[in-house]
Amino acid sequence: MSTLWQNIQYKMLRSGNKLNLLIGINVIVFLGINIPAVIENLFGQPSTIAYYANDYLATTAYLPKLLTRFWTPFTYMFMHAGVLHILFNMLWLYWMGQIFEEYLGNKRTIGLYIMGGLAGALFYIACYNLFPAFTHNPGLQAIPVVGASASVMAIVVATATLLPNYTISLILFGPVKLKWLVLVILVIDFLGMVGPNAGGEIAHLGGALLGFVYIKQLQRGHDWIGSIGNIFKASPKLKVVAKNSNKNSAEYPRQDEIDRILDKISQSGYDSLTKQEKEILFRASNNES
Repeated sequence: MSTLWQNIQYKMLRSGNKLNLLIGINVIVFLGINIPAVIENLFGQPSTIAYYANDYLATTAYLPKLLTRFWTPFTYMFMHAGVLHILFNMLWLYWMGQIFEEYLGNKRTIGLYIMGGLAGALFYIACYNLFPAFTHNPGLQAIPVVGASASVMAIVVATATLLPNYTISLILFGPVKLKWLVLVILVIDFLGMVGPNAGGEIAHLGGALLGFVYIKQLQRGHDWIGSIGNIFKASPKLKVVAKNSNKNSAEYPRQDEIDRILDKISQSGYDSLTKQEKEILFRASNNES
């Protein structure tokens, strides 16, 4: 058991894999809530821990309650409503996250996950307080929303925006380009905005919009995640001037060169890059977030 726990700790905290960290947090939160809940139910008792978890960690569109639970637009993205819910979210996160990190490195993954979840929560809250379909039924606003779906959708759509012609194989469907797969998912989410899981579908669309805008801004040279991270970086006290300018430029590619390569990937796919362009992109993903 100790060896298993050590392996889990290594994969989450020491391997440097951000996907493992995010998946591990989601699984730990899910098991930490649901294992005690099942035990309580077996003894014929309503689950106290599940009640307080939904009350204090799930987000809501009911503004009076949201004011006293202002942290829930963050915490809700690490909770799930059932085994299938977390299973499919984590599978999508793992599959699409691997492609995302292959081309942009792993330093943006957590930031995009959090930004996508926050965007989904804000979009859900706004829609439930603006559209008559929801405002005319105040009881709907009190229904809690949980799940990493908005965060995952941000990564999925970001990947498809960066690599629209990237092809994956699906059971029963065969090879499918990411742009068509994501389009189908978005249409399904849009049609579900007036269904029984309207809040969740709306949050998906909010996360998807954030993922799309983020990549478009990144291609224009504006890295929101990198900019936020730079705020917390300490200013260097010493400046080192490199004498060999050729070596310096080789280690740190110019931003305009990176932007040109990202545009080329978006238009023609990763395989269209030359060997030199692939090396430049690799160095950029390792040296900067």
